Amino acid sequence: MYDFVIIGGGIVGLSTAMALGQTYPQAKIAVLEKESQWAFHQTGHNSGVIHSGIYYKPGGFKARFCREGNRSMVEFCQQHNIDYDICGKVIVAVEDKELPLLENLYRRGLENGLNVTKISAEEVREIEPHVRCLAGLRVPSTGIVNYQQVCQKYVELVRFQGGELYLNAKVEKIISTQDGQVLETTQGKFSTKFMINCAGLHSDRVAQLGKVKPQAKIVPFRGEYYELTPEKRYLVKTLIYPVPNPDFPFLGVHFTRMIDGSVHAGPNAVLSLKREGYRKTDFDLRDFTEVMTYPGFWKLAAKHADEGIQEIIRSFSKAAFVHSLQRLIPEVQAEDLVPTHAGVRAQALRNNGKLVDDFLIVKGQNSIHVCNAPSPAATSSLEIGKAVVQQIPKESRSNLAKFTAKN
Repeated sequence: MYDFVIIGGGIVGLSTAMALGQTYPQAKIAVLEKESQWAFHQTGHNSGVIHSGIYYKPGGFKARFCREGNRSMVEFCQQHNIDYDICGKVIVAVEDKELPLLENLYRRGLENGLNVTKISAEEVREIEPHVRCLAGLRVPSTGIVNYQQVCQKYVELVRFQGGELYLNAKVEKIISTQDGQVLETTQGKFSTKFMINCAGLHSDRVAQLGKVKPQAKIVPFRGEYYELTPEKRYLVKTLIYPVPNPDFPFLGVHFTRMIDGSVHAGPNAVLSLKREGYRKTDFDLRDFTEVMTYPGFWKLAAKHADEGIQEIIRSFSKAAFVHSLQRLIPEVQAEDLVPTHAGVRAQALRNNGKLVDDFLIVKGQNSIHVCNAPSPAATSSLEIGKAVVQQIPKESRSNLAKFTAKN
């Protein structure tokens, strides 16, 4: 009998296990991951950005956790000798109609307590000489890191705390009992007093196995990237972002210098026909059918039809993708770019067609379910883990406190 079992071995599940071990050092904790390695899906396919929190609605989980997570992630990397770089980023307006949006973003950054400054086109070029724009914002707290390295350290720390970690342990059934739950997995049965669902791309399905209705469905969006050839990496010094469309949930194609020195360009955002579909040809009948029969998806598609079509065109046309990048750096040519790995974003969508725009944490019977944790979840992982532990019901916390004192 475990005190806690966490489903999902990505960065959120591992950070939650670590937070539990720090709060309840005598508790028996297990992490179950269905893949053969840790941080395999969203964490292992993201852009490695330590986000600042400038984009998110003030007062929400994303804004608060990202701002605090930016600091705690940097401190964690310093403490454990993980390579990172607080290189900063610029957000640039390239058309007159984007200038009011840039001003709104500046104000949001100030509301979120960030050190963000307005800079002229000339000042942008002092930072990024090859960018052409009308004006920009400088966000100095943005950085880069390899989150897979971060997760490997999380794994080490969970083990050091006494936590048990199981790979190739897919949860297939959850049975409620008087004492908690029994999880039937491909590695056998696990009994636990309290379950925490951090299953990412499958978080809604795990919630349903646990008889919890998250009031949202995960819809997978694939983000496709190109990489600048080594001889063209000089075009990008830090991170370069466009002004995002406030009516569209994604940030637009941008340039990201990675911690290994490579430069990625992208992503676009297209519906994935498989929840773990990293290639255009990947298809899963169940995943596809769930999306196609979900009213919320069609409401979302109708609202963003024009943007969606442009994303699909960019997916199949390198020329269209390059044209989007040339809005930021006119010198970029098609021969300067080679395809690189794609990622899949687990985005929760409500039945009314509205995207869940904040982290979504749902409580169940002797369980907590993290049902929406896309970007900036990696940046915020240490804060999300602590918040999940704090949301454990008082009754369960009281029982565990007694257990800890007794032992």
